[in-house]
Amino acid sequence: MELIVKALSCPSDCNVILGQSHFIKTVEDLYEVMVTSVPGIQFGLAFCEASGPCLIRKDGTDSELIEVAVANMMLLAAGHSFIIIMRNAFPINVLQGIKDCREVVNIFCATANPVEVILAKTEQGCGILGVIDGNSPKGIELDTDITHRKKFLLDIGYKR
Repeated sequence: MELIVKALSCPSDCNVILGQSHFIKTVEDLYEVMVTSVPGIQFGLAFCEASGPCLIRKDGTDSELIEVAVANMMLLAAGHSFIIIMRNAFPINVLQGIKDCREVVNIFCATANPVEVILAKTEQGCGILGVIDGNSPKGIELDTDITHRKKFLLDIGYKR
C-alpha cells in the first residue's frame, strides 16, 4: 500500500464538500438536494463510479464548476467518492440534505479552506483515508476575536 497526499484545486470564491457514497444514483440525488436547498445555486458535482465502466459521473448548474469537480475527481481517482464545488452558497445550506441522502456514507469535509486529501493506493485502486482541512490553530481567541466572530456571523446573515 502506498500513502499519497493530493491537494484539491478549487476557485477561491468556492466551497467544497468531499464525501463517500455507494451507488450511481448518487449523482441524481445530490443534484436534487442542491437545487432544492438553495434556489439558483451554482455548483458542479462529480462522482467516481467504483464498478462496471468506472466512469466519473458529473452534473451541476455551472459548467465551470462541473469541470473543476471532474478535474479534482480525476486527481483523486478514489472509488465511490464525490465532490461538490459550490459558489454563492455555504455548506451549511446543503449539508443536512446531503447527509440525509441514502447513498451518502461519509462526509470528509465541507469547507472553503485549502484541502489536502490523504489517499491509500493499492493494486485495486485508491481510497480516501481522510483530509487536512485548512491550517493548525495558532492560538486561543481573545475577547476581540469573539467580537469579530459574532460580527462575521451577523454580516453573512447567520445571526440577528
